[in-house]
Amino acid sequence: MSAAPVLSEPEAGAPAPRSRAARVLRGALPYVLALVLAFVVAGIVIAALGYDPVEAFRTILTTSFRTDFGFTETLTKWVPLTLLALGFTIPLAVGRFNIGGEGQLLVGATAAAGVGIVYAELPTGVLLPLVLVAGVLAGVVWAGIAAFLMGRFGVNEILSTVLLNFVSFQVLDYAATEVWSDPAAGVAATQRVGEGAVLPDIGGPPGVHAGILLAALVTLATIVVTRRTAAGFELRAAGTNPRAAGINGIRVERVAVVALVIGGALGGLAGALEVSGVHGRALEGMQANFLLLGIIIGLIARGSAVWVPVVAFGIAVLEVGASSMQRTVGVPAEMVLIIEALILIFLLLSDVIAGRLARRAA
Repeated sequence: MSAAPVLSEPEAGAPAPRSRAARVLRGALPYVLALVLAFVVAGIVIAALGYDPVEAFRTILTTSFRTDFGFTETLTKWVPLTLLALGFTIPLAVGRFNIGGEGQLLVGATAAAGVGIVYAELPTGVLLPLVLVAGVLAGVVWAGIAAFLMGRFGVNEILSTVLLNFVSFQVLDYAATEVWSDPAAGVAATQRVGEGAVLPDIGGPPGVHAGILLAALVTLATIVVTRRTAAGFELRAAGTNPRAAGINGIRVERVAVVALVIGGALGGLAGALEVSGVHGRALEGMQANFLLLGIIIGLIARGSAVWVPVVAFGIAVLEVGASSMQRTVGVPAEMVLIIEALILIFLLLSDVIAGRLARRAA
């Protein structure tokens, strides 16, 4: 009879399993280093320009929390930043680039404003859902054009979505100057929507509208769908290994088309919420720099829907602090864009360095 196998200690030199805390710390380390290095470099630039970097950074990082107005502005910016970043990361998961968030936001805002003006007499319970749905559908149609060209004719989605952004400027301009023009606004803007199309406040600081809750629910739904459902698995599989996904019955091109359309829906929703919750109308320039920031947020979050709202809140804090810094310290608000770009650059560099170290260790 053979002896029973004896359980032995792990072999010498075998790697010990990492604890969850160690994995979290290792994952957070690149972000911490990127933040520190970005602020160090920005501080050097600010000092070279003759300003006080300590006061500048204090203003940037505390403005959002010192007053009700600052906190409201931060939450208000968080909504479109999160939705546009999700609209970028969902197609990114399957290897497609939605650079049309700006146009999708504008046509969504235009459609939402149009419904809110034409049907201004309807009660809130009817008009407000119609306005939001109109924004979403407009975003779906706008992204659907690029998705159709990509899926049917192989047109690069980067090119088509960027070009559609320029067309959206003309759509909004026509609506704001010819169809529902408001000459008293002082800028190219539509008339104000009916009272029933305005999102109610949810309490707390004045101006915190219910669209924040809706954006949070949409974000949560996106996380659940992308991480816990079969559709989310197909999305990740199609992006990770398209050939293997196709062999196993996943229609990669269809997944890519659907992902791009969903991204457009989120952009359209962002536009509708800007109309119903912030401006009360559609107006030129309302997209600000949301497209650029949405892309930066998506890349800093590494395409993770879980981290997008967290990163978006941090970027919103920087953006609100930027204008305050310019008023109180004199540092140009564009310095914040430099900081955000430096964070992304250093984060990407950390990936390159980590990859090289891993190859050397192998």
